[in-house]
Amino acid sequence: MTELYCVVTGKVQGVRYRTYLESAATELGLVGYVRNVPSGAVEVCAQGMPDVLKAFMEYIHEGSLQAVVEGVETEWRTARTTYHDFSVLH
Repeated sequence: MTELYCVVTGKVQGVRYRTYLESAATELGLVGYVRNVPSGAVEVCAQGMPDVLKAFMEYIHEGSLQAVVEGVETEWRTARTTYHDFSVLH
């Protein structure tokens, strides 16, 4: 299974960005998590088929209505941990 790991910067905390990604990932059948990090960025880890993960990248770059995505650091890797659903971590 392929894993997509991203750190998203911009106005992405307090604007329903995590909920937006959780909904998109669930709709696409992906598993993993999204969480805020102390720097003000959002960390995303999603697992699935490469073509579905590429589609998910569009959601990551677009963001929720109030979000302003300024940058996305992306790393493609082999999954080390297997997740069973997609969740927002606190």
